[in-house]
Amino acid sequence: MRKTVPVSHRALIQRINRALRDKGEMLKAARSPRVTDELGSHFVVRLTGKRSNIVTQRHADIEALGRELGVLSEWEHVE
Repeated sequence: MRKTVPVSHRALIQRINRALRDKGEMLKAARSPRVTDELGSHFVVRLTGKRSNIVTQRHADIEALGRELGVLSEWEHVE
């Protein structure tokens, strides 16, 4: 049986944000129930440099996003 290494929730978010920075995007966490209902607990925004940012992905699954971006390896799991 192969064991996996734990990665904290916060560490995964930091890894994802470093990978998204090159695309001009950032992973955000919802801070209110209204935003959670509308966008999910985590969502991706494109940083436009203006007062408002553009939501590019709603209801983001951070573990799946981390694997898609290549920042979470197969031998790692999220705590």
